[in-house]
Amino acid sequence: MKKENLKDWIIIALRNSGGKARLLQVCKFIWINYEKELLNSGDLFYTWQYDVRWAATKLRKEGILKSANEQKNGFWELIDTQS
Repeated sequence: MKKENLKDWIIIALRNSGGKARLLQVCKFIWINYEKELLNSGDLFYTWQYDVRWAATKLRKEGILKSANEQKNGFWELIDTQS
């Protein structure tokens, strides 16, 4: 498993939540659905909750997530819920 996988998991988590969710909801979704992958990810297991923020920043730069300025009330939101 690579840190890059977190980008896909964030997108899946947000789609599962109707296109937007708070960080806590995203992390819970990732843990519930990808616990085994995380447990077997070596050092990433110890940093994944930090790295999920890194992945969100990458998704913002790629135009997949709304920028931090566009997001309201701490929600992470997909620009296009169909992407």
